[in-house]
Amino acid sequence: MAIADEMQRIGAPVRRWARIQRREYSQGEPRPLSGDLGAMGVYSAVVAAGAVVVRASGRPLPRRIPLGDAVLLTVGTFRLARRIAKDPVTSPLRAPFTAFQGPSGHAEVAEEVREHGGVKHAVGELLTCPFCLAQWVGTAFVFAYVAAPNATRLAALTMTAVAGSDVLQFAYDAIQNGALEPGDEEG
Repeated sequence: MAIADEMQRIGAPVRRWARIQRREYSQGEPRPLSGDLGAMGVYSAVVAAGAVVVRASGRPLPRRIPLGDAVLLTVGTFRLARRIAKDPVTSPLRAPFTAFQGPSGHAEVAEEVREHGGVKHAVGELLTCPFCLAQWVGTAFVFAYVAAPNATRLAALTMTAVAGSDVLQFAYDAIQNGALEPGDEEG
């Protein structure tokens, strides 16, 4: 029991400091700092576990990544992160953490985080933010690239092709809506 008492004694000032920081940071707004800290911990643990697995596999790390592969992984990361965060089809993944607000652009939805504070709030923010998800998706692509470069190139190529198709769809729509017609410019 002495160890538990000592842990309580040592932990009390840390918990007090954390409460003060949360209060001063949030300024009365419900911010999920503990949930965000948990997400950072999970991300760090996943990266550490991935590094251990790669190390244990004996597979050598690439000395360099060819520019074409880097571009493929970058565009694939962009498209997959946006697909997870904004696509109507992936709404079931976000539904436990968000509430539908309406359409948001072409083939995208706007959602609000349902829970205010805690882990569900942090997960909701992560799942609705393509910028935040890109870190996780990019990390997954990099570890997959080290473990199985050819399969990862195919997966990234799929997402890159979809991103290219998206650009062409927007260009086509713009042309159909008169983007190339001369405007009424006064000189």
